Amino acid sequence: MKIALIGYGKMGKAIEGIAVEKGHAIVLKIDKDNSNELTPDNLKKADVAIEFTGPETALNNILTCIDAGIPVISGSTGWILDLPKAESHCKQKNGTFLYASNFSIGVNIFFELNKKLAAMMANQPAYSVSIEEIHHTEKKDAPSGTAITLAEQAIKELPGKSSWVNSSPAKDNELYIESKRIDPAPGTHSVKYSSGVDDIEIVHTAHNRLGFAGGAVLAAEFLQGKKGVFSMKDVLNIT
Repeated sequence: MKIALIGYGKMGKAIEGIAVEKGHAIVLKIDKDNSNELTPDNLKKADVAIEFTGPETALNNILTCIDAGIPVISGSTGWILDLPKAESHCKQKNGTFLYASNFSIGVNIFFELNKKLAAMMANQPAYSVSIEEIHHTEKKDAPSGTAITLAEQAIKELPGKSSWVNSSPAKDNELYIESKRIDPAPGTHSVKYSSGVDDIEIVHTAHNRLGFAGGAVLAAEFLQGKKGVFSMKDVLNIT
């Protein structure tokens, strides 16, 4: 498989290492210093593009790949409000697109546990819920995309919550996400339900970037020969 990397920071380099180890080839590397090379002709050298940049560039990068007819995977965060535009454009162009706020297999299992726990807590008003996320100081957005996913999953199940906030104090209908930036943490997420008598908490702790990078390569392999809009639930066959 021939891969175009859009974003060649620490995550891009981790993806490159795993992809090459699995026998894939990196045929294009795009970073801020050579963004002008993100052209249809260059993209068409690849079978798939993996995009890890930032909220300012993600949507345009994704649309460029779709217009070039190249399947594209994005793990950029902080641009989620524009996700419907990317999905709609993909469908209009009969393209191939997969977005995930987190590509880690463990995190995607954690997402399913979070939904199940929230559904079980929906009828337990004695418990208050909060989310904490810890990342390294170079992370550009707060809260993390993973924390937002966790919050939105919980809000769908909990009748007393209608939105999330990243500042304290939170109103009764708001789910508080606390963001901490501590080096060299690659990512820890916890969801806690607290009452006067006990706490219930689920936690996912990443030890390094390899879980995220490996999941992105797995998603790229999954997309080969497919058309449409996908998620990591499709990659991992989570029903």
